[in-house]
Amino acid sequence: MKYLLLGILLALSLSFLTAAQESNDAELDERVRVFSQQLRCLVCQNETLADSQAMLAMDLKQQIREQMKAGKSDKEILAYLTARYGDFVLYRPPMKRQTLLLWFGPFILLALGFCILFRYIKGRRDQIHEEPLSVEDHHRAVELLRSESGKEIA
Repeated sequence: MKYLLLGILLALSLSFLTAAQESNDAELDERVRVFSQQLRCLVCQNETLADSQAMLAMDLKQQIREQMKAGKSDKEILAYLTARYGDFVLYRPPMKRQTLLLWFGPFILLALGFCILFRYIKGRRDQIHEEPLSVEDHHRAVELLRSESGKEIA
């Protein structure tokens, strides 16, 4: 009877321990998911680490999980990742001299595209507004077309 009671208590304590560990794992999983949303997948490059299914992304998430289990803060983990992979790993890189092109490059390309489009349209407009043909040039063009096609042109 004593052993039965001891076995039941042991089983209950193990179930409470696993339930507590599962709740800690759920909290840890959520913390890893939230943290990995601010990181870029190094393979996919246009996806967050949380959304990526690449093998490297899985490995990075596992490393983050292990560091969080070890008690490291988010800032420490972020410093480790940026030291290892550079600012590129950050989904929103800080504005520094090295990252200015990342921040302003799309706007520069857009402005350049508008300039090219404006010059193209202006050039086409200048071509359209050329002086009309003189009467002599018109008659010459009509004669050339007649001789080529053999038809009467008005």
